[in-house]
Amino acid sequence: MEKLIYLDNAATTALKPEVFEAMKPYFLENYSNPNSIYTFAQQSKKAVDEARETIAALIGAKPNEIYFTAGGSESDNWAIKGCAEAFASKGKHMITTKIEHHAVLHTCEYLEKKGVEVTYLDVDEDGRISLEQLEQAIRPDTFLISIMFANNEIGTIEPVREIGAIAKKHGVLFHTDAVQAFGHVPVQVDELNIDMLSASAHKFHGPKGVGFFYMRNSVKLGAYLHGGAQERSKRAGTTNVPGIVGMAKAAQLAVDGMEENSKKIAAVRDHLIERVLAEVPFSRLNGHREQRLPNNANFCFRFIEGESLLIMLDQKGICASSGSACTSGSLDPSHVLLAIGLPHEIAHGSLRLTLSEETTMEDVDTVADSLKAIVERLRSMSPLYEDFVKNQ
Repeated sequence: MEKLIYLDNAATTALKPEVFEAMKPYFLENYSNPNSIYTFAQQSKKAVDEARETIAALIGAKPNEIYFTAGGSESDNWAIKGCAEAFASKGKHMITTKIEHHAVLHTCEYLEKKGVEVTYLDVDEDGRISLEQLEQAIRPDTFLISIMFANNEIGTIEPVREIGAIAKKHGVLFHTDAVQAFGHVPVQVDELNIDMLSASAHKFHGPKGVGFFYMRNSVKLGAYLHGGAQERSKRAGTTNVPGIVGMAKAAQLAVDGMEENSKKIAAVRDHLIERVLAEVPFSRLNGHREQRLPNNANFCFRFIEGESLLIMLDQKGICASSGSACTSGSLDPSHVLLAIGLPHEIAHGSLRLTLSEETTMEDVDTVADSLKAIVERLRSMSPLYEDFVKNQ
């Protein structure tokens, strides 16, 4: 295999060596359960407390507003199911969008079977919601607005501050899935009017299997997991000390290096976008050109299947995806691409390339060169493309 070029950082990221080193002592030396009362356990408890303080400070929250979870999907479930249960007496209506991660969409579908009414907002061709439509959708019985910070497939960043302001104005709670955003763009919960937020460590060079859920103190949700007093009796289960320590270290590194890394990554991404759009005919960029994550480039190529494209890129040592890693086994076109108005036949030819600070200009030049050749080869075998060319 040629040099591995990893451009699927929206699916997961490499663990930073500094993060691994921070975690090691809590596997091998300070392996105690922080909920035990003896002195040895207090070392682990202190590490967890410090991690909670670190993460809280990074988003402008209080330490007791941070709850540790197994990741973004659990945090999304907690926010949405928890609100549906806690505010059942207020009403049975919530608002989300058609482009949410399935951790939100499938949770909403589950609640619909329980009698909750869900409004799924449309998005424009760039993947952004209409604030006017959002406000019009609010009803007296609306208990929650759950809208993602940035889309995991096309990278579009939503107008989070304005969404939060509308929710606050109408006395509705606002939850945002910030799994793709945290560590990549600034997130301050008070400035953005966020009541609840979900994040996952492995999206910002932390360990897999750990995340955090921010819940403002004024939000009173019941326990999500029963069986122990961990996380202030809200989320039972033995505390994942190494994971939590690693997540806090990764979060600190990500926020400290955010400005510099974002500029560097965005420059490499823009070079990739410009080359692909200029050199691969009948290609299009999906998502907002400016209001997008710095590491995201999502394309559609007409007259080809995305799966074939991924296989041929893989043969060249290039790791990419056609959309969310959580739906990689599905043959259906991306619900996000359909929601921004793409027809099925174009949505099937999608490619998501997500960079990291380790991605170089040389890497993306190699990818652009490979894409040109692969797309040309696949189209040469496509009767649809042949007919299209004949009719031009």
